[in-house]
Amino acid sequence: MSAPYVHPLTHHAVLAVHGPDAAKFLQGQLTCNINYLSPSQASLGARCTVKGRMLASFYIAAQGDGFLLILPSEQLETLRADLAKYAVFSKVTISDASAAWQLFGLSADAALIDAWQLGEQAGQCVAHEHGLMIRLHDGRALLCLNSSANSSALLTGLASADENTWQLANIQAGLAEVTAATRELFIPQMLALQSLGGVSFKKGCYTGQEIVARMQYLGRLKRHLQRLQAAADTPLQPGMELFSPVHSSSVGEVVSVARHGDQQELLAVVQDDAVSAGQLFAGSPDGAPLSVLTLAIHSDHDRDISR
Repeated sequence: MSAPYVHPLTHHAVLAVHGPDAAKFLQGQLTCNINYLSPSQASLGARCTVKGRMLASFYIAAQGDGFLLILPSEQLETLRADLAKYAVFSKVTISDASAAWQLFGLSADAALIDAWQLGEQAGQCVAHEHGLMIRLHDGRALLCLNSSANSSALLTGLASADENTWQLANIQAGLAEVTAATRELFIPQMLALQSLGGVSFKKGCYTGQEIVARMQYLGRLKRHLQRLQAAADTPLQPGMELFSPVHSSSVGEVVSVARHGDQQELLAVVQDDAVSAGQLFAGSPDGAPLSVLTLAIHSDHDRDISR
């Protein structure tokens, strides 16, 4: 869309973790560094299994005596139940706080971003009497309004964007989310989370840390995030396998997909040699062909490990 827009994030939810031990507890459970968070700084992050596979990904922001995690609605209960298993000896409450918040996505040129004086750097956050706002990596913003806030008045003048518009912007920005269909398929580096500030290699131990750190320092990751294109009538969905003549089995999985004119764009995690070979197919070895587009994210090992 060319006009400033707002998209109601009706498929997202808010998990709240509050209490005296909230920061200490989450520091040992999540990939991001909780000590970096403040009312003016949020972060991407993930929750991994002991094998380093991502159960969920989210934006996390400080709020009151705890934190808010914004993630796909279908992921909330899985993450809540998983964290609750480890919270028995910590003074924390973990709850679905979605009813207390209204979630919206704002285009980068939305006037409310300037009105709330949100910083320009990715992850910068601003707290306001009506809620909080987080800057995304491509300039857009994530808006969390209190349930009592008059959203119609605050968002006046903005065109309403559909789910496809928001998802396409995420794909073009290289912002991937873990959904129910892709749960436990990827380690954080496969979604380039370390290049988006969502993994800290300075914080010490957390669940899955050994695998994630070993891959960063000692391993050679053979699957990376790619931005791809397909014909509009190609059946695509998150979790779908991709194929290439390079291998007799799957070489990757779809992460997200959106329409773009008479084409579709998608993010997928794909084996490097299959990308180099230049022949990728959706769903089966004789499925619809896929072409590789430029990914907006660029990894820098020294920068990534400095966080």
